[in-house]
Amino acid sequence: MPDSAAAAVAIQPATLADIPTIIALAEATWEPTYRFIISKEQIEYMYRVIYTPASLQRQMTDDGHRFLVLHYEGHPAGYASFSERATEPGTFKLHKLYVLPSHQGRRLGQQLVAAVEEAACEAGGQWLELNVNRHNPALGFYEHLGFQQHREEDIPIGPYWMNDFVMRKPLQAKILPFA
Repeated sequence: MPDSAAAAVAIQPATLADIPTIIALAEATWEPTYRFIISKEQIEYMYRVIYTPASLQRQMTDDGHRFLVLHYEGHPAGYASFSERATEPGTFKLHKLYVLPSHQGRRLGQQLVAAVEEAACEAGGQWLELNVNRHNPALGFYEHLGFQQHREEDIPIGPYWMNDFVMRKPLQAKILPFA
């Protein structure tokens, strides 16, 4: 990527003060992401469960989810969240990865995943995994980044089901050259 393109992107850890920004990004990304995969009712239900200010605060403070916000040319354009799995130390889970539809195709999602991978490696992570709906076109994106299908998982959420693949990839610490 040319330096000018890299300079246009900034990825920063989110704080509780960033919750309104995350909600605004979610409002712009959720429906376009899922409208051809799950019902409108399920989209609305899941959104209400996951993206209230109280839910996001709980994810950040109680559940240990670390959020990153990506800015493109000075404006919020995407976000990710991740945490270490309590039941499997060394394995980190990418919970959320969203880029504004108007900004997709600019490798911003790849940059967010790379930032998550780097943070997970720094924290001693050996694996990064994620859940993705079995019919989500993003499957190809994740495979391109080195994720492989690890197992299938059906998760109840209220009266609905999330029918997912769990995808996983090994993390490799970056080896820095000697100065």
